Amino acid sequence: MTAPTDSGYAPANGVEMYWESRGDGGVPLIVTHGGFGQASTFGALLDELAKRRRVIAIELQGHGHTADIERPFTFEAFGDDIAALIEALELGRADLLGRSLGAGATLRAAIQHPDLIRSFSLLSFPCRRDGWLPDVLEGMSHVNSSLFEQMSRSTLYADWLAVAPNPDPEIFRTLMDRTGALLARPFDWSEEVAALPMPLLLVYGDADSIAPAHVAEFFALLGGGACDAGWDDARRPTQSQLAILPKANHYDIVEAPGLAGVLDRFFE
Repeated sequence: MTAPTDSGYAPANGVEMYWESRGDGGVPLIVTHGGFGQASTFGALLDELAKRRRVIAIELQGHGHTADIERPFTFEAFGDDIAALIEALELGRADLLGRSLGAGATLRAAIQHPDLIRSFSLLSFPCRRDGWLPDVLEGMSHVNSSLFEQMSRSTLYADWLAVAPNPDPEIFRTLMDRTGALLARPFDWSEEVAALPMPLLLVYGDADSIAPAHVAEFFALLGGGACDAGWDDARRPTQSQLAILPKANHYDIVEAPGLAGVLDRFFE
């Protein structure tokens, strides 16, 4: 991944949110990482997307370069933070891309601030908590600081240490506890999803952490699968789209061949 052409911090509801920008032109695309991640976890995908537009990767409260504040993690607050960053950077209407936990933040931003969002894409995220596979939900129930010793040997922790404004292990333990509490919270945003006014691209791996039946249900809420599009595509039931990437899963989806092309075609 090449270095960003610009970076800084923007005020977002009490959070000084780190951002870094690549490329120029087009509708700005704001990209949000998954749990315990940061901008760098998108790897070469940012450079691929930035060939055709300006791409702004952000880091949520307590992640990467962005310091934590005394506020629990909620998807709703994260959505408001993304909207506040759009306004602070005077981006006008933007496109959004979120992965996993960052996809939840992205979805809430679109639901809560539709006037700021032209279109958006979610990588590997459900619209209801029970859309996650049972073994994934079981794993989420154990996410807290009791796993710090195991996490401290991970690349995610090393990456955090390298850029955190205060690389105190206790702060990372707090990050783990707040993330675990967020993942444990029930949610069902089906009605709000069905009312979204802008196009949405859903992207999953064929061995994802989301139940395939839920993927179909999510797409149906957007109008997908209602009828055949017709030989000339004139009867396409929705402007939203669905992509299932072969040989991809929840953890390596940003490295999947063809992902950048799928996103480029949607956001064009």
